[in-house]
Amino acid sequence: MFFKSQNATLPDESNAIPGRDEEIVVTNRHFVNGNPIKAPFPEGLETAMFGLGCFWGAERIFWQQSGVYSTAVGYSGGITENPGYREVCSGLTGHTEAVLVIFDPRNVTYNDLLLAFWEGHNPTQGMRQGNDMGTQYRSGIYTYDEKQYELAIQSRHKYQEELSQAGLGEITTEIKPATPFYYAEDDHQQYLAKNPNGYCGLGGTGVRCSG
Repeated sequence: MFFKSQNATLPDESNAIPGRDEEIVVTNRHFVNGNPIKAPFPEGLETAMFGLGCFWGAERIFWQQSGVYSTAVGYSGGITENPGYREVCSGLTGHTEAVLVIFDPRNVTYNDLLLAFWEGHNPTQGMRQGNDMGTQYRSGIYTYDEKQYELAIQSRHKYQEELSQAGLGEITTEIKPATPFYYAEDDHQQYLAKNPNGYCGLGGTGVRCSG
């Protein structure tokens, strides 16, 4: 297993790993539902992006949601262009492990996805998720328009109230406009469907998010 950094400090331009021009080539077919995982997508669909720890288990949370057309895992929120998994695990790209979600707003709302996000992990842990430690496991919501941003901020405020009532700490989730999403290697896409007994380190707080 490749060494995974436990560094809790994000790199800057001076010490981030250099990027590359070539994109990682992926199979453009979702292993679970057969839909494409890269654009173009059918008209009327919308895009969301979340980081909530190891992307293997995080992706499964979203492909199981009714109304989700496709999902993919990758790297976002950092500096290095077109990084590979080992580079992201070094902690020197600035990226978090992210899930791209393509959804039909007529069948599932962005708020529904936010509920799945909050309840699917522990958003109070900073640069870690459970036993997975490092900047690549930080919690994040990466928005594609002002409406998504406002809804994310509102939901964070509401969930913080519920966590505080349960005696839990402050939410550390970063909420910011989406930066480029770099697709992860094929073997990471829909990993837990390909490997049903594979590792999943996610665990929620047990506190329901009322929306």
